[in-house]
Amino acid sequence: MDTKIWTKAKELFMKYGIKSVSMDDLSRQLGISKKTLYQFVDNKNGLIRKVIRMHLESEKKEIDAISKESKDAIHEMLMIARHTSIKLREANPSTMYDLQKYYPDSWLEFQSLHEEYVFEVIKNNIIKGIDSGIYRDNIQPDIIAKFYVGKSFILVDDKVFPSSTYRVEELFNEFFSYHIHGIASQKGLELLEKHLKEKEVL
Repeated sequence: MDTKIWTKAKELFMKYGIKSVSMDDLSRQLGISKKTLYQFVDNKNGLIRKVIRMHLESEKKEIDAISKESKDAIHEMLMIARHTSIKLREANPSTMYDLQKYYPDSWLEFQSLHEEYVFEVIKNNIIKGIDSGIYRDNIQPDIIAKFYVGKSFILVDDKVFPSSTYRVEELFNEFFSYHIHGIASQKGLELLEKHLKEKEVL
């Protein structure tokens, strides 16, 4: 039952945003009483934290699988970009905004866990790209990975990019292109064009 609760809560949050989904809505969707629901979760904030952790564990498994299947560092980043774009298309634009504004403790936990994992993924990708000659050899993986993580959170900052004006998916695609063109060598840029022409990704 607890897995059903987290899964259904994530589905509703991604579809309708977090603030608009009440515990009554969740219990009704699950076909259980609110009393039964509270046997598994203390409150909505606790529920959100559990959903965040479950979501991040799922994302780790999917990204790890992408990394193993990729042909090279640029191919890996393109596949991660495609994966992220699909997820962004599926999500209600207000979900991240609600998390930041109404559940700051949960947002900070999400931010912290996300930063740790994404930093390692990007850093390892950069090292792999440098070693294979498709990223410039005069960049510092640790610094660039921190840039990437820091800038990624700006994309969901409604003060910088209001959701009424900018689509998150569009912002991410621009951000991704900016990142790759900033670190790729000439060999890497040629490989990027090759992957895009083959339509393997994006």
